[in-house]
Amino acid sequence: MDRPRICFAVRMRLVAPDPTRTVPLPLREQADVRDRWLTQRLLDLLPGLMDRAGIDLWLVVGREGNEDPVLATLLPATWLSARRRTMLVLHRSDDGVTASAVSRYPVGQFLPAWSPDDAAGCDDDESQWAAVRRIVEQAAPRRIGIDVSDTFALADGLSQSEHRRLVEALGPYADRLVPAEELAVGWLETRLPDEIRALHALNALVHEVVDEAYSPAVVEVGTTTALDLAWWIRQRFHDLGVEPWFQPSVSLQRAGVPLVEERGALLPAVPFDAVIEPGDLVHCDVGLTSLGLRTDTQRNGYVLRPGETDAPAGLRAALHVGNRMQDLTTAELAVGRTGNDVLAAARAAASAEGIDADVYSHPVGFHGHGAGPAIGLWDQQGGVPGAGDYPVHPDTVYALELAVRRPVPEWGGQCVRMALEQGIALTEDGVEYLGGRQTELVLIPAG
Repeated sequence: MDRPRICFAVRMRLVAPDPTRTVPLPLREQADVRDRWLTQRLLDLLPGLMDRAGIDLWLVVGREGNEDPVLATLLPATWLSARRRTMLVLHRSDDGVTASAVSRYPVGQFLPAWSPDDAAGCDDDESQWAAVRRIVEQAAPRRIGIDVSDTFALADGLSQSEHRRLVEALGPYADRLVPAEELAVGWLETRLPDEIRALHALNALVHEVVDEAYSPAVVEVGTTTALDLAWWIRQRFHDLGVEPWFQPSVSLQRAGVPLVEERGALLPAVPFDAVIEPGDLVHCDVGLTSLGLRTDTQRNGYVLRPGETDAPAGLRAALHVGNRMQDLTTAELAVGRTGNDVLAAARAAASAEGIDADVYSHPVGFHGHGAGPAIGLWDQQGGVPGAGDYPVHPDTVYALELAVRRPVPEWGGQCVRMALEQGIALTEDGVEYLGGRQTELVLIPAG
C-alpha cells in the first residue's frame, strides 16, 4: 500500500498549531493537534513497534461503554468513546501499516473496510465479524496480535466475549492469535518529540498552579485547611480547562507530630483536613489532563513563622537530598535495563551515600499510571514482578516519584518525609526534566 494513503487527506486539511504556544489550547485546536499526532504516530512509530514485537496484524476491538484502553488512543479526537462495536485492523506490510476500520461509522483516517450495507440481508453483527475474517484471509499474517495481558491492565482490553466471538469468526486463523502486550505497551509508552514538547508546557503549568496555590492569595494561614487547598487546586485546573485525572491531595507535616508507620512506610500523621499553621511543611500531589496526555507532580512548600525569611535549614537540606536521589535514579535510567534493574541500582547508590529513600516511579503519557516499566512501588522496594521486569525504551516519559527521610534539627531531630514527583523524558539526548524541577521550597507567608 502507498503509505500516504493512510492519512494524506488528514495531513492536507489539518492546521498544526504549536501545542506549547499556550496551555491549554481551545478544544478545537486540541483536536487538530491530537489528530495530527495520531497520523504521525501511525506513520512513523507503529511500523517499528510492530516489527519489534513481531506482530504482522494487530486487531484492536472494543464496544461502546467497554472500550479497550488502547482503542481510545487510536480514535479521532472527536470520538469520546467507541460507537457500537468498533474494530481497528492494523496490518504491517513492506509499505508501512495499512490502518483499516471495521465499523458502522467512519473512523478518522482509517480506511473503511466494511459497511452495514455489506450485510446483504444478514445480521449486521455477523457481517462485521465476517469482514474481519476476510481481511485476515487476504493479509495472511503469521502472528495476529490481540490485547490480552496478565501483566499490564492497559494491554488487556479485549473482553472475554469479544475474544470468544473473534476466535469463532477467524476459524483456523485463530491459531495465529498471540498476545500483543509488547506492541500495546510500546504504542502507549512511546512519545513523539511534539508530545514531549507539549508535556514540557503542561508540567510548567502544573508548577504555576501549585505556586499560585502556595500563596497568601489562596492560603489564609490559621483558617485554610489542607482539604480546602486540595479542592482549590482541583477547581483551578477545571477553570483553566485542564481536568485533573485524580483528586488532588494536600498533606501537612509539622514539628511535634512525628511520622507514623503504615503498611511498612512512614507517612505524615497530621489529619488531612487540618488547618494550615505557621511552620508547616505543605505537600501536594496533583495531575492534569490535556491534549490526551497526563502529568503527575508533587511539590512542597513551607509556611513561614513570624520573623522567618526562609525555611529551616533542616527542611531545605531534606529537599536537596531529595534532588540528589532524583539524580541517582535518573543516572540509572538507561535503555535496555528493566525497571527492577533501575530500582536496585538507584537504591544501592542511595545506600552508598547514606540516603534513606524509597523509589516508586512509573511511566506517564496517555495514562497517569501508564504501561511500561515500573520502577518500584512505595510498598514494594525489592522489585515489582511482571511490570518491573519490562525494559526501558527510548522516547518514553516517566513520573520520577520518590521520597527521602531525614531528621530535622530544628524540629528536635524529628524525621521529615520529603516526597518529590516530577515528569521526565528519556530520549537519545538523555534525561530531561519536563518544565523543570523543584530545587527550593515554595515559601508561604503567614500573613
